[in-house]
Amino acid sequence: MLIEEKFQVGAPIAKAWAFILDPGKVGPCMPGFVSATEVEPDVWDAVMKVKVGIISLKMHARTKIVEKDPPKHMKAAGEGHDTLKAGTFHQETVMDLVPISENVTEIRYSMSIRIVGKLATFGEKIMRATAGKMGTEVAANIRKAIEASV
Repeated sequence: MLIEEKFQVGAPIAKAWAFILDPGKVGPCMPGFVSATEVEPDVWDAVMKVKVGIISLKMHARTKIVEKDPPKHMKAAGEGHDTLKAGTFHQETVMDLVPISENVTEIRYSMSIRIVGKLATFGEKIMRATAGKMGTEVAANIRKAIEASV
């Protein structure tokens, strides 16, 4: 499953870059975010509560930044599982920041998610149907949070 979005924020590129690299700031912009803990530089463990259809799951994930070209490009990869052992997932996210002007930055991201196990049987179809809505919600939340901190 692929989620892609691009949006502009009213902030300089350096401010937007600092925001997206801080899991304590960007995490709460994701639907279902519970917590994020830095394990080591560029590696975080996160907990999310995800509702797939009528089933609610608690997901644990580890994400590592595997490429960085500050303040323009970042690639992260991660994997995780739910506490009920209904499945696992793997994700790869690429973010590119493009300065539009001194105080406006465009953020482009692409997130590829692969679900394996029982969760994939029913959950992926539902997630595909809501992926666009989720991408729009994340973009709006990030824009609001960055602009509130400017």
